[in-house]
Amino acid sequence: MSIEERPAGAGPSGASANGAPPLIEVRNLVKHFPITRGIVFQKQIGAVKAVDDISFEVRRGETLGIVGETGCGKSTTAKLLVRLLDPTSGQIVFDGQDVGAANKDELKALHREMQMVFQDPYSSLNPRKTVGSIISEPFAIHGLLKESGERRKRVQELMDRVGLNPEHFNRYPHEFSGGQRQRIGVARAIALEPKLLVADEPVSALDVSIQAQVLNLLRGLQREMGLTLIFIAHDLSVVRHMCDRVAVMYLGKVVEVAPSDELYSFPRHPYTGALLSAVPVARPHGGRRRDRQLLTGDVPSPANPPRACRFHTRCPKAQEVCSQEEPLLELKSGHDLAACHFPLTEAEVRLRLPTGLSGTAASTNAHGTGQIADQSSSSSST
Repeated sequence: MSIEERPAGAGPSGASANGAPPLIEVRNLVKHFPITRGIVFQKQIGAVKAVDDISFEVRRGETLGIVGETGCGKSTTAKLLVRLLDPTSGQIVFDGQDVGAANKDELKALHREMQMVFQDPYSSLNPRKTVGSIISEPFAIHGLLKESGERRKRVQELMDRVGLNPEHFNRYPHEFSGGQRQRIGVARAIALEPKLLVADEPVSALDVSIQAQVLNLLRGLQREMGLTLIFIAHDLSVVRHMCDRVAVMYLGKVVEVAPSDELYSFPRHPYTGALLSAVPVARPHGGRRRDRQLLTGDVPSPANPPRACRFHTRCPKAQEVCSQEEPLLELKSGHDLAACHFPLTEAEVRLRLPTGLSGTAASTNAHGTGQIADQSSSSSST
């Protein structure tokens, strides 16, 4: 599996993203799904707290990765960002405009600037429509390229751009492989040349041999179009290589946000350390053994999350204060923000991630490009 390299400390376009202004800002975002009882007269008896008071920002040209266990709220966050779901409270500001307060016409205009690539490349495509019709749908919705010949030409250009044969314009989704169907979804998403692309686990349903091709496609399109990318995935090796910064979610909360190299070399939150210690690493003969941190117990229900720190019921470092006072997302070291009363120490990181602080995991070659420490772990999952 070969993935194009990202210059160390730089955005995917090669320019530093650190000084760029934010394209999208999320402030105290909340999404609760009501739990009701009754058939005729329904009464709300609780709520699933899928996303519960999260805040972050994404700069122009940057790639932000979002990782976490299944059910932590990653996909719900993605749908909220592009307003496929209405937030319970909080604010999403995209390029200076409040997405949550946008009316129908304003939202339609916003969707020209922000698009989404879905996880399942088959269920996200209408099986009754041809590929040409699917990719041209954004033009029809927004009243662009009204002449059929002009629209067909543009769709075929998009197909060629994402690596599809333009001659397959009249084929149906079931006639394509999984990787090709995901390319159709990408072509539809970039048809209107958006500023923001939200990719919700775009390679998790694909074979490992195909994943690198789709990832390289996204990286190439990002460079060509100047896209800002929010990349959601389970594969920690891919997230590290694709993203400038990474946000770690647990049970509806963001528990750590840091530049990719910093997070993978020196995680501060115990949950992040547990995720990274679970990634399989090829250990040559004589290599240093690591102490894997195995989390005990099941993930609590989002309908009834633990008080204060939500991770304290599974955390090996938990103390009494963790169940009484919620930790704030604060600066711990460098550019690392973590919500933890007792963050990991250097000694604990060295024990769990022997290649972390030593610099091997964040090594740089002679051309100044970051290398994945272990290519064989590229198919690992959280």
